Amino acid sequence: MSNQTPSLTAQFTDQPFHVMTKPIGPICNLDCTYCYYLHKEELYPKGNKWKMADDCLASYIRQYIDAQPPGTAEVTFAWQGGEPTLLGVEFFEHCVEIQQQYARPGMKITNTLQTNGILLDDDWCRFFLKNGFLIGLSIDGPADLHDAYRIDHQGQGSHAKVIAAIRKLKKFGVEFNALVVVNRLNGDHGARIYRYLRDVGCQYLQFIPIVERSGVGRHAEGQAVTADQFTAFDAAASAVSSRSVLPEQFGSFLCDVFDEWIQRDVGRMFVQIFDQALSAWVGVEPSLCVFRRTCGRALAMEHNGDVYSCDHYVEPDYRLGNLNFVPLEDLVNSGRQQAFGDAKLNTLPQYCLDCEVRNACNGECPKNRFLQTPDGQDGLNFLCAGYRKFFNHVDPAMQQMAALVKSRRPAALIMEQRSATTATTADAATPRSDATPRRNDPCPCGSGKKYKSCCLRQR
Repeated sequence: MSNQTPSLTAQFTDQPFHVMTKPIGPICNLDCTYCYYLHKEELYPKGNKWKMADDCLASYIRQYIDAQPPGTAEVTFAWQGGEPTLLGVEFFEHCVEIQQQYARPGMKITNTLQTNGILLDDDWCRFFLKNGFLIGLSIDGPADLHDAYRIDHQGQGSHAKVIAAIRKLKKFGVEFNALVVVNRLNGDHGARIYRYLRDVGCQYLQFIPIVERSGVGRHAEGQAVTADQFTAFDAAASAVSSRSVLPEQFGSFLCDVFDEWIQRDVGRMFVQIFDQALSAWVGVEPSLCVFRRTCGRALAMEHNGDVYSCDHYVEPDYRLGNLNFVPLEDLVNSGRQQAFGDAKLNTLPQYCLDCEVRNACNGECPKNRFLQTPDGQDGLNFLCAGYRKFFNHVDPAMQQMAALVKSRRPAALIMEQRSATTATTADAATPRSDATPRRNDPCPCGSGKKYKSCCLRQR
C-alpha cells in the first residue's frame, strides 16, 4: 500500500462538486434593480429559446450523477434562474423522473430551488412536499425595504406576493430558507429584518451582500472598469453602485443580527453565516465556497448546456465548454477549473494571510476582490472591513459555543450560560433592598469594622 500523499489534482477531483443549474437562463418575471444575472441575456442571440431542451436536461442529469466521485451517498440538484418556476410544475416532474432513472442504487437525490415566490400556489407546494424540494425564497425584509429594489416589470413591489408564498409553504409544510439580499437601503436594519423574518415564520436565513461593480448589470450605474483595475482601500464606495452594501455597514448588519440571535434563538433559528463561523471556530473548514481556502467545485450551467466556472463568473472568459459536446466530468475536473479554484488561495494578498480572522473568511469570494490593501497591494475583498468587524465581534461567543460542541453539548446552552453570567453580574451590582447587612459587610454604624464584629455581636 502506498503511503504517498494524494496529489493536489487527486484532492481536487475526489471532492464532490455542485452545479447551479439555470434551466430558463436569466429570464425572470421580476426586474430587481440589483440583480447580477438579468443582463446575461446578452450572452446569447436574440430570439433564443430559453427553456432547457429535453435531451440536454436528460444528458445533464445523467452526467451529473455519473460524474460524482465513487461513494457519493447523496447528490443535490440546484435549480435557479432567472425564475425557474416560469417553466411550470410539469418541467420539474420530468426532472424527478429522469433523476430516478439514473440514480445509483442506494443514492439519495435531493433538489433545491431558488424562487422569488411570485408564482407559488397549491400545486407547486404539493409538488415540493411530495418530492422533498428545499426552497430558497427571496425576501429583503418588511415591505418598505423589500419593495425598494424587488420590483416587477411594471415597477410594482413584490412583497405582498412573497408573504403569500411564505404562508403557502408553511401551510403545506414545505421546507424553505429565506434569502435576504443585504443592500445599501436595508443594510442599516439588521435587527429589524431579523425580528421581522422570525415573526413571519422564517426559521432558516441566508444573508447575501450585494456588491455591484460600477457599470455592470441591466441597471448599471457609472462607468465599467476592467478586471485589472483596483480601487484604493479608502475609496471603496466609489467602485460600486449606490445600491451596494458598504463594507462596515455589512459588518454592523451581521453584528446586529447576531446580537439578537444569541439572546434567545440559538438552536431555534439558523443563520447560514453563523453556522459557517462556528465550523471555523470548531476547527472544521467551512463548507460554503466563499469561506473555503480554495473553490472550484461549485459551477454553473446555462439552459443550453454551457458550463461556467462559477455562478458569479458566467462570462465568456470562464466558459469551460458545453456538456453536449464535452463530458461534464471532464469540464468539472479540468486543469483550467482547478486553477480557477486554486487562485482563491494563491492570489490572497499578504494583508489577508496575516489577518486574525483568516480561517473564518479566507478572503471570501474572488469576485469581490477589487480593492487595494491599505499598503497598496492588489486583491483585497471589498467586504474585508465588514467581515473583519463581524468575525471579531462574535469571537467570544464562538469560542464559548465551540467549547460546548467539542464537549458534545448543544451550542444552544450558551444562552443559559450567558443568562447566568448576566444574572450574577446584575446581582453583584445591585444594592440589597433590605436594611440588614450581610455578616461580612461593613457595619452600617460607620465604625469601619465588619458587621459581624460590631453591631451584630452587640445584638
